[in-house]
Amino acid sequence: MKIRAGFRIGYECQFDTPMLLVLGIHPSRQGDLLTEQVLHFDPPVEARDYVDGFGNDCCRIVAPAGLITISTEFEIEDDGLPDPMPVDAIQHPINDLPDEILVYLLGSRYCDTDKLADFAWQTFSSTPLGWPRVKAILDFAHNQIAFDYMKADATRTAFGGFNDRTGVCRDYAHLAITLCRCMNIPARYCTGYLGDIGVPKDTNPMDFSAWFQVYLGGAWHTVDARHNKPRIGRILMATGRDATDVALSTAFGPALLREFVVTTDEIT
Repeated sequence: MKIRAGFRIGYECQFDTPMLLVLGIHPSRQGDLLTEQVLHFDPPVEARDYVDGFGNDCCRIVAPAGLITISTEFEIEDDGLPDPMPVDAIQHPINDLPDEILVYLLGSRYCDTDKLADFAWQTFSSTPLGWPRVKAILDFAHNQIAFDYMKADATRTAFGGFNDRTGVCRDYAHLAITLCRCMNIPARYCTGYLGDIGVPKDTNPMDFSAWFQVYLGGAWHTVDARHNKPRIGRILMATGRDATDVALSTAFGPALLREFVVTTDEIT
C-alpha cells in the first residue's frame, strides 16, 4: 500500500525566533519512503538537522519576524496491515529491563505517576501480567475520556485527563502511559500521521495523531488508547517520554499558529 502525506504549518513571530522542529518522519520509517521527505520554508531560512536523545530526527531554525510557512509532501510504502497485538508478549521484571528502558518507567511532564499510582495498583494489580494488563489499561483509558477537539488543552496532564474525562488523542495516550508506568510496564509516547485508512471517514479536520508503545517481550509494541483497536497506515514521526519530547515545534519566543493543514491519504 502507498500513502501520500504531508502538512502546511504557518507561524507568525514577533521577533527573529529560534525554533526546534520535530516534523520529519522517524528513522525507522525512512527506508519506506518512495519520495524524499524535505521540509520547505517560506521565506527560506538556514536549517540544521540533528538527532535528539530519543533518536528522533529534528531540525533547528531561526524563524524571521513575520510569517513563516513550513511544508512537506511525500509518498511512503506501508504493509497495509493492522497493528499487531502482542498477546503472548511477557512483562519483564524491572531488574531484567535494559538500562535505556528504565526512563520509560518514570514520571514526566505530562505523565504524573505520583498522582495515579495508588489508583493504578488498586485497579489493575489483580490483572495478569503482560498483555492482559496492558489491555485492561487501554480499555480503561478509552472509556475514561470522551474525545472532543474543542476541549484540547496543551497543559493537561494524565491526572487532569483522568479527572476532566475529556480531551484529544494526546490525553488518551498520556493517561494510558502513566497507568502502564505505575504498573511497572515501560511506555513511551508516539506522534505521527494516522489517516482514515480502513475506517469510516472522520468528519473532524485531519491532524497529527498520538499513540504510544509498550515494552513487552524485549520489544516495543504499538498500542492506541483513543481508538483501542488495531489501525492501518501509521507513519511514526517521533517517540519520547511524553508530548514535551516530541512537540512539533518549540519556539524560544512568541510564535502564533496561523495555518495548520495535515493530509494523509492512501494512493489508489
